Amino acid sequence: MARRGRGRDISGVVIVDKPQGISSNDAVQRAKRLFGARKVGHTGALDPLATGVLPLCFGEATKFSQYLLSSDKKYWTRLQLGVATDSGDSDGQVLSTRPVEGVDEARIEDALRFFRGEIDQVPSMFSAIKHQGQPLYKLARQGISVEREARRVNIFSNELVALNGDQLELEIHCSKGTYVRTIAEELGELLGCGAHVIALRRRAAGPYDESDLVTFEELEAAREKGSLDSFLQPVSSTVRGWPEVMLTDNTAYYLKQGQPVIVPQAPTSGWVRLAEILDDESSRFIGVGEILDDGRVAPRRLVS
Repeated sequence: MARRGRGRDISGVVIVDKPQGISSNDAVQRAKRLFGARKVGHTGALDPLATGVLPLCFGEATKFSQYLLSSDKKYWTRLQLGVATDSGDSDGQVLSTRPVEGVDEARIEDALRFFRGEIDQVPSMFSAIKHQGQPLYKLARQGISVEREARRVNIFSNELVALNGDQLELEIHCSKGTYVRTIAEELGELLGCGAHVIALRRRAAGPYDESDLVTFEELEAAREKGSLDSFLQPVSSTVRGWPEVMLTDNTAYYLKQGQPVIVPQAPTSGWVRLAEILDDESSRFIGVGEILDDGRVAPRRLVS
């Protein structure tokens, strides 16, 4: 039993529908109190303005959060044309207002081609990236701007789904590290009128999407009923969709000692999820591994 004050040693993942107006860290602390959990962390921050898919990792699942941080994301966003803000969203101060006349679907579609595929993107000063230990957004709020290096990101798709007057909606599928607010700012400048984000919803993060979501209201109601832990998805869900390698107890023993092992019919390359075959012929997730050049399976991250 965990010592008093430490919290419960529970493991798993809860996919919270982050409400607007709170930070990702606020969501972590709220979930930690609800579950009485000892260890909780999120897997990629959402701005207070944003809502949607926020995977929270509990206990052993925090060991695999890095794979969610590096996963693809999907977003829906609504942009306000004709107004540019210092933050690139509606929480910022207005920098300029310009007419939107002549901006139609054809012009937007033509401009969007510059925001597809691999592009270089300079992170916003209002991002959570750190400079000398300080998040950029804290510096920005002090009126400080620092040099930021462009980062290569991949926009797998970026589609116009609606244009209503001076507001447009996009659906974006992108790689890690992509900033939707930066797309909004640069798209607005390309259109000659400026733009900023007025609504943003994350629809998917890695293996999780909106079908996995649970609200804080649902979690609070479940706590009252004593069924809160039913919302915990297994630790293995962090890498669901990866190829699975099944290990006998003997092979699993050596792998747990840190030794690469030979597994018949294993994939020939890439990362895999590892499962140990139990006596009753069921299996148990034990971590993730990588296929070496010689075909052996090497352990990379294991559950305790």
